[in-house]
Amino acid sequence: MESAVYPAAWYLLWAVIAACGVGTWFLRNFTERLEETRLVAFTGVAAMVVMVVWTFTEF
Repeated sequence: MESAVYPAAWYLLWAVIAACGVGTWFLRNFTERLEETRLVAFTGVAAMVVMVVWTFTEF
């Protein structure tokens, strides 16, 4: 089985997903900024959808 080589943007997208996860957790547990929490959470969801679609269509 071959190991897939992913482009740098694919790993950058992983970093965005991780940062959004941590950011959502922090905003939800340590602040009361509901709109910012939703924005970061929806950004993470959108990034994950892009990651899944990209992965299954290209690799």
